[in-house]
Amino acid sequence: MAGTSVGRAVEQIRQMMRSQELLPGQPLRQEALAERLGVSRVPVREALKALEAEGVVRHQPNVGYTVTRLSSEELRQAYLMRGALEAVVLRELPRLSAAQIVELGELNDQIAQAADEVDVLRMTELNHDFHFVIFRASGLRLVVDEIERIWKMTEAYRSVYLYDEAARRRIVREHRQLINALRRGHTEKAIAIMDSHRDATPAQLAPTLGSGLQLPG
Repeated sequence: MAGTSVGRAVEQIRQMMRSQELLPGQPLRQEALAERLGVSRVPVREALKALEAEGVVRHQPNVGYTVTRLSSEELRQAYLMRGALEAVVLRELPRLSAAQIVELGELNDQIAQAADEVDVLRMTELNHDFHFVIFRASGLRLVVDEIERIWKMTEAYRSVYLYDEAARRRIVREHRQLINALRRGHTEKAIAIMDSHRDATPAQLAPTLGSGLQLPG
């Protein structure tokens, strides 16, 4: 689907969610999206179906599509699934090569720059790339694909977390710690760092979600 009009529409809608142009719970009008993206309604309709299959949007008969809005309990469960699967992946991970370690360091330097510039959209994209360089090195394709499905479903909430300056600094710092653990082959330490790193998002957002998430503009 990548490279097709549908694939481009999917990615553009994702970017609108990452940048908070589209918010959890917001109705998605196909005509308005088609006009916004400069395409016909056909690729928009197919893109929404693809995003629905991922859990990123929801469809109700006679109502239409909305951006998926998670309760604090749903977000907690999503992160529980990620935690279980990511631990499996990290334990299966071979010792990373020097080139892979360099790639992770370069990605984290770019993340740090995006954090300094408060470029949340760029930081969100780079953060995904950083984590999936690690995950895909495991060779556990089906497991990693499931992690990515959950990742996409919760991406709007991580974007909210990144608006906090302390959170941005923490992410860069913990990435460095994770790189060091992976360089030394310290698997259990890497898992502990990843657990703390991951769990910060639902812990910070849970009180807000309980009363209805208000995303920054």
